[in-house]
Amino acid sequence: MTTAEIVILIVKLSIVGLVFAIGLRSTPDDILSLLRRPGLLARAFLSLNVVMLLFAIAAIKLLDLRTDLGVALIALSLSPVPPLLPRKVAKAEGDENFAIGLLAVFAVLSIAWIPLAVHGVGIVFGRQLDVSPRAIAWIVATLVVVPLMAGIALRRLAPAFARRIEHKVALIAGIVLLLGALLIVASAARTMLGQIGDGTMLVLVAFIVIGLLVGHLLGGPDPEERTDLALATASRHPGLALATAQMAFPSAQAVTALVAIYLLVNVLIGLPYIKWRARASAANAGGMSAA
Repeated sequence: MTTAEIVILIVKLSIVGLVFAIGLRSTPDDILSLLRRPGLLARAFLSLNVVMLLFAIAAIKLLDLRTDLGVALIALSLSPVPPLLPRKVAKAEGDENFAIGLLAVFAVLSIAWIPLAVHGVGIVFGRQLDVSPRAIAWIVATLVVVPLMAGIALRRLAPAFARRIEHKVALIAGIVLLLGALLIVASAARTMLGQIGDGTMLVLVAFIVIGLLVGHLLGGPDPEERTDLALATASRHPGLALATAQMAFPSAQAVTALVAIYLLVNVLIGLPYIKWRARASAANAGGMSAA
């Protein structure tokens, strides 16, 4: 096993730990509540899956992007809802239960959506592109579904124990994920520096800003759900994106570096939005309290 493979394995294990920690504070109703609201589910699907994919295709067509950047955009647009979303939502004073529902539902939907969308992208660009639904199902099951369900089950069987360990599991997994991310950035630093100054940053910034705007507009009248959908649309699952890129576009190079750049830019662009939504929530709560 190479060093790069070991680092990727560490990152995957940390993602599993984060999702397990989410499950420790979740209930089945967090997932089912989204399925009981078909209108909200449809808007979320449009925001998370359709609009971002159309943006990626339009950017490639109109800007004549180089292959690696185009592949990264397509892969990111097909990989919704990262495991850190509930934490982001909590900082922005959004609805964490809704974020958990998005994480679970759209992870399962991606098993069918990613192969279908990749095939469609191939038609648009006149290429034969395919991704195995079985391979996507394995990734989704191991990184999201199984750890989430295990956490929910443990909370149901031993709620006091689940409450005691949830913070510790999340903290350890978060530290491991940070270390893994730093190793990836360090290993790809030279390639990442080579991407700066050629328009790559502007394209990724536009991808994130469009995600925030579209999610915010499609989130509906509830301010917490609007915040959740905006952050979910702008934030993509790095593990799923890299796996999709490797399966559908095996000849593409530097995708790992581009995804690493996207993650860093996403943090920088997302912080002002999170602070704005947190202030708006606090002001709204203060107004209601005064009334």
